[in-house]
Amino acid sequence: MKPLAVSPGDPAGVGPEIAVRAIVDRPDESFLVTGDADWLGRRFAELGREARVYDGRPPARGEVALVHCADWTEAVGYRATAAGGRSQLAALDRAADLVVAGEAAALVTGPTSKEAVVLGGTAFTGQTEHLAARAGLERDAVTMLFLGPRLSVGLVTTHLSIREAPDAISPPRVARTLNHLIEALQRGGKAQPTIAVAGLNPHAGEGGLFGDEEMRAIAPACEPRPDAVVRGPLGAETAFRLAAAGEVDGVVAMLHDQATIASKLLDWGRAVNVTWGLPYVRASVDHGVAYDAAAAGRADPQGMSAAVAAARVLGPAETFAENF
Repeated sequence: MKPLAVSPGDPAGVGPEIAVRAIVDRPDESFLVTGDADWLGRRFAELGREARVYDGRPPARGEVALVHCADWTEAVGYRATAAGGRSQLAALDRAADLVVAGEAAALVTGPTSKEAVVLGGTAFTGQTEHLAARAGLERDAVTMLFLGPRLSVGLVTTHLSIREAPDAISPPRVARTLNHLIEALQRGGKAQPTIAVAGLNPHAGEGGLFGDEEMRAIAPACEPRPDAVVRGPLGAETAFRLAAAGEVDGVVAMLHDQATIASKLLDWGRAVNVTWGLPYVRASVDHGVAYDAAAAGRADPQGMSAAVAAARVLGPAETFAENF
């Protein structure tokens, strides 16, 4: 079994701590961890897990190898800094490259600070979009999913303003999100999932009274299909109520917060942010850098542990890539 590549995220936040603790809790698995090898090595030693500096040799079963690509000494203060931005981006890119090169089975990422990365000199709207661009893909080619025990949701639009998002909703984008959510649920064991497609407007537009996006941009993607049962467009509150009650397996949401508010209410700390459509599997935590929790010593590894587990279920990359 190939190792997982792990990028801890912003070194000034909870990412490094939750990455190390999630890995320590899985002693029989192997990992390649990118970042500051000195800091990581000390923390692994404090928690009783051996780790070596990566020298090109793949880690054996149960072994942790540290890939040094950033110095975290200046990324301090539990706040967004240019040094922290450069460090977290270097670790993310190096971890992704390890997966692309076939040295790791899948990518697991900790939380990044968009502000810090921009301070470090790189335009950045999120890991999802950044990884798509590095893979040579258009932004529309990948989907942000949140997969959790009570709710699995795919996002048609992600990091856009509320003013911009409605114009970005189109039948191809809804269809792409629907396809990717169905594929992910099938990979997780649902042979023919039932999906609720949420509308954009109140009451799914009420037949055009409150907007025509449902009729024009959403409904055309909700045609019957052999691999899933598709219901919609439905009012968003109805779609998420059905998911919470276990009556559907997943929801296609139109807006970022339409999805994430529901996900974090239902599955906080247990949902996994998955980028679907890349030529490899990428799983991440469902929360941010949490500078306040890092400063208070309250880092909780539950979300990172869930991301590691999901990466194992959804991978490995070498078989997943055959579908693209």
